[in-house]
Amino acid sequence: MMADQNMNDFLEVLSSSAPVPGGGGASAYAAAIGMSLGTMVANLTTGKKKYAEYQQEIEEVIVKSEALTKELVTYMDKDAEAFEPLSKAYGLPKNTPEELVVREEVMEKALVVASEAPLALMEKVLEAMKILERLAVIGSALAISDVGVGIQMAKAALNGASLNVFINTKLMKNEAVAEDMNSKADELLAEGNDLADEIFDAVMDRIR
Repeated sequence: MMADQNMNDFLEVLSSSAPVPGGGGASAYAAAIGMSLGTMVANLTTGKKKYAEYQQEIEEVIVKSEALTKELVTYMDKDAEAFEPLSKAYGLPKNTPEELVVREEVMEKALVVASEAPLALMEKVLEAMKILERLAVIGSALAISDVGVGIQMAKAALNGASLNVFINTKLMKNEAVAEDMNSKADELLAEGNDLADEIFDAVMDRIR
């Protein structure tokens, strides 16, 4: 599993000519870092008298954010697994009309699979953003800048994952499937980017 690698090993493979990890794996990593920063803020807030009114909520946030971080990390491998069939499809022969038909059928299925993983990642990133949104309000003022960093990481992950959707849907022959996936990605982008900007601005208001 990629998550079991140390950071230097991951970066070394990421910078190599190996097909995975790529932008999808990097986006998942960024999302996990963003959510981890949220958990850190919650842990720095819990037990503080100043935030006693939010204690139960903070405890719930810690549980949710820790679980979500672990789930986001799994998308580093999910992205690689989703890309594998597509990578193999590119290598299929196309010397005869029959081979071309087979190649196109396999390619079409592989493109859908390769798009599903980053689309699902986008949905999870939005969940992380909503947790960070609340932490921007109830998190310790001493660590609130880390909510801002976290949301920027999550925003980068959201936008990065969308690119992995669009590069695959663009190649699909089935326009209906492509349009459906593009529409879902567009909705997540619009909601997520608006939310991320609002959270970042809220953090700025608290520290400046």
